[in-house]
Formats: sequence, structure tokens, C-alpha cells
Amino acid sequence: MGSFTYKARDVRGIPSQGILEGENRAAVAAELRGKGFTIVDLSEKKAGLSLELSLGDRTPVKAKHVTVFSRQFATMINSGLALLRALHILESQTQNKRLKGIIGKVRSDVEAGSSLSEALEKHPRIFSRLYVSMVRAGETGGILDETLNRIATQLEAEDSLRRQVRSAMVYPLLIASFAVLVLTALVMFIIPVFARMYADMGSQLPLLTRLLVGISNVMRSVWGILIVAILIGAVYGLIRLKRTPQGTAFWDRFKLNVPMGIGEIVRKLAMARFSRTLSTLVSSGVPILHAIEITGETAGNTVVSKAMDGVKAGVKEGRHMSEGLSKVKVFPPMVTQMIAVGEETGAVDTMLKKIAEFYEDEVNAAIKSLTSILEPIMMIGVGALVGVIVIAMYMPIFSLMDAVK
Repeated sequence: MGSFTYKARDVRGIPSQGILEGENRAAVAAELRGKGFTIVDLSEKKAGLSLELSLGDRTPVKAKHVTVFSRQFATMINSGLALLRALHILESQTQNKRLKGIIGKVRSDVEAGSSLSEALEKHPRIFSRLYVSMVRAGETGGILDETLNRIATQLEAEDSLRRQVRSAMVYPLLIASFAVLVLTALVMFIIPVFARMYADMGSQLPLLTRLLVGISNVMRSVWGILIVAILIGAVYGLIRLKRTPQGTAFWDRFKLNVPMGIGEIVRKLAMARFSRTLSTLVSSGVPILHAIEITGETAGNTVVSKAMDGVKAGVKEGRHMSEGLSKVKVFPPMVTQMIAVGEETGAVDTMLKKIAEFYEDEVNAAIKSLTSILEPIMMIGVGALVGVIVIAMYMPIFSLMDAVK
């Protein structure tokens, strides 16, 4: 068996391209002609190309590319374009090479008789289980265009939250990086100059000055290299530990309890993501048990994921979803009460959407409030550290001037 790349045109003259497997070139050509294609080009796929496409599949595509693809796909389907025609157009106009190749594979699978959800399911790094489940529900209900629009809205909302958090952290991180660079320069280069000058004076240095000179000497010696290596090793070890199931669970619990309002922001982010995901799944027609399971898998926090396991078990036994959520501390009473009202009125998806919008606004306001507090605190802290070092370096001079007087 070999793999062959082809370019062909169907009976309407619409160009098509993809990859087929067959015993030989003649067998693949016969298969294409049997499907009504006129072959333009047919060649055996090289091993190097196979490796390249395989690596491309394993490399994540940015969320914004998938969002644009979903929105354009929905528009084309809603406009009456056939599924294969829409996929061909999307493949030809997509700028991202990795996504372009994957769309080509999806189109080839659909041409071969697979459903769209089955074709997308073969690329889990690009199209998540949430994505595939919603597409499958859209295919079943005959509302694929509406479902794709909901997917795009979901991806845009998640991306917007991520960008808000990242942009809020940029300025504090810049200040922290600047502080580290300034302190490193002072300890490694400036303090030694003063230390040599004071050594020639032969007088007793103030305690604070001796302490800083001692720190500078240690950091500039072999011990300094050892300390830096230990710190780097500790950070690397913590990162590796965090990737274990136990480490991830501990880290997720810790994030929810960080002081200065950071833990509260993490909690609100989790509530926004949980509500938005579950609302999108339910409104797309995904069965509630399946929707709860997928929400737990994509929650991004093990505390919420474990809560979803309990909720799913309760729903299987005939209990309300709100009853299971009320037993978990991470879910505020407002969330469980609104979901309970939604269950009573048959509008769970609407209530979840309102919860998501509320917490997204809350996250935005909380981040702005936190950064407005952090920025002056960090500036004052940097200034205080630099000020202490400057004062410590000039204290011997002040002492000498007092002695002269």
C-alpha cells in the first residue's frame, strides 16, 4: 500500500486535491475515475512529506485561526454552499499552512464518505472534543451553520478572556523584570566598586553596607553560580511536578486561594469558562450527560473537573445538576441558584449564558482593579530596594564626613 497525492476536477469542473491510499498508481487512478473525477495530477507521496504532515498535525494551531475558520465555514454553509465546496474554498484561502493541510485532510475524508465530525475527530490537537461534539450535534439536528457560529463565539469569548489576563500581566511583569535587571547590575557591578574604595579606607563599615557587600561577594563567586543553578533546578522541578496529576491538582487548589484577589479572579475565570462551555453544548443539542462530561474535561481546573464527575453521577441517578454543584465550595450560591431556576423553567442554556457574561465582566473589572493596585505597589517596592542599596553604599561616606567634622 502506498499514499498518492492527487489533483482533479469533478463533473462540474470544481478543482479538488488530496491524498489517497492504494496498491499502486493505476488503482488510485481507477478509484478517482470511479468517483467521477478527471485527474489533473497524480503522484506517489514521499516519506518526507508524510513526516512533515504528521508533524504539522501534532503542532497546535492558534485559536484565532480555528475561530476564523469556524466563522467562515458557518457563513458559507448558511449561504447554501455544499459542504465539500465550502471546505475546498476554505482550504485554498487559509494562510496558515498547518491548518490548510488539515482542512485538506478533512475534505478528503468527507469525500471518502466520512461525516464532518468524524473527519474533524482525527485531528484532536486542532479540533477539541468540545468542537467535535458540537459539530456532531449540529449535523444530527440539521443546524450545522448555527452550531459553527456558536463554536466561533465560544472560541472568541475564551480568547478574549485569555488576552485580558495576559495584557493585564504585561506591565507588572515588565516592572518585575526591570527590577531584577537593576538589582543584578547593582549587586554585580556597582557595589564592588564601592567595596574596593572602602577597603582602601580601612575603616569599619556600617552593618547594612557590610551585608550588601557580603551578598555581592557571594553572588560573584562560585557560590553565586551554585545558588543560581539551584534556583533554576528548583523552578524546573516545580514545573515538572506541576505536570503530574497530583501536582496539577495541588496547583489548581492553590490558585483558588491566592491572596490579594488573585484567587478570586481565578475562581471567576473558572466559573466563566464552565458556564460558557456548558451553555454552548446544551444550546447546540448535545445530550446533558455528554455535555457535563465534556465541560469537566475542558474546564481547565481539576477542582471543577472533579465537581463535574459528581454532578454527572447525580444526574444519572435522577437528581438536578444544581444539587450536585451546591455541594462544591468553588461554585458560588448565585451560580447554583440560577442554574436551579433554569432547570425549573427549562432554560438552563440561557441561564448559563447569563452567568458566563456576568463572570466575564467581573473578571475584566477585577483584573483592572488588581493591576491598578499592583502597579504602584511594585513601583514603590523597586524604588525602595534601589534606595536602600544607594543609602547603604553612601553611609560610610556620611560617617566619614561626620568624623571629619
